[in-house]
Amino acid sequence: MSDTQLEVRGLTVHHGQLRAIDDVSFSLAHGEVLAMIGANGAGKSTLLRTLAGLHQPTSGTIEFAGVDIAPLRPHRRVDLGISLVPEGRRLFSSMTLEENLQVGAFHANKGPFNIQRVYELFDWMPDRRKQHVWQLSGGEQQAVAIGRALVANPKVLLLDELSLGLAPIIIERIYSLVPEIVSHGVSILIVEQDVAQGVAVADRVHCLLEGKTSLTGVPADLTSDQIDRAYFGADLAHVAPPSEVGG
Repeated sequence: MSDTQLEVRGLTVHHGQLRAIDDVSFSLAHGEVLAMIGANGAGKSTLLRTLAGLHQPTSGTIEFAGVDIAPLRPHRRVDLGISLVPEGRRLFSSMTLEENLQVGAFHANKGPFNIQRVYELFDWMPDRRKQHVWQLSGGEQQAVAIGRALVANPKVLLLDELSLGLAPIIIERIYSLVPEIVSHGVSILIVEQDVAQGVAVADRVHCLLEGKTSLTGVPADLTSDQIDRAYFGADLAHVAPPSEVGG
């Protein structure tokens, strides 16, 4: 049986007349972390939303465990084992921390994660479980969003702009959980504005430039110059990365 969890071939996605993703192909293996990097507007978030079923591809295939899931609605993809932590958290602000986790657990697959396990991963949560999520800090809300995705027991976890707007110490704490999640066989596809952070936790890197693949490889084999050129384009490799607000 193939070790590949997710296989994307020739994926093209349009926003109206704009081609946001242009003939992109990649795979994600069991228990692998793939960092999808690229400048603002490169198409990263569109890619993740397409994998989650929130955008429909113009062409190409998305295979999960060997099955084409492109026709499936988002909730069916969750049932199969694909969970998205969206950019901006997208929590239910009128609900408590625990109620948000219960939403994620409503159609949970069998697996190692449940609400109690999330409370063990984030040991501050039990004392705050009855608070509404709007009362939490940005880092705490991000943790709840991750917990909500985990309690569904995904086989593939999609993380969109994990560190956006968070303090470095909070980012470090959240990223420290990646090995624990992967140890349970979960594959992670992470879109990250902080290139150095994304590359540091990744087994492989895939860079997008204007919706097209500009670089792929293992972090140890890639130089900073190669990543800069793929990120900005060859003529802009000397420019420092801007602050990214979306992908």
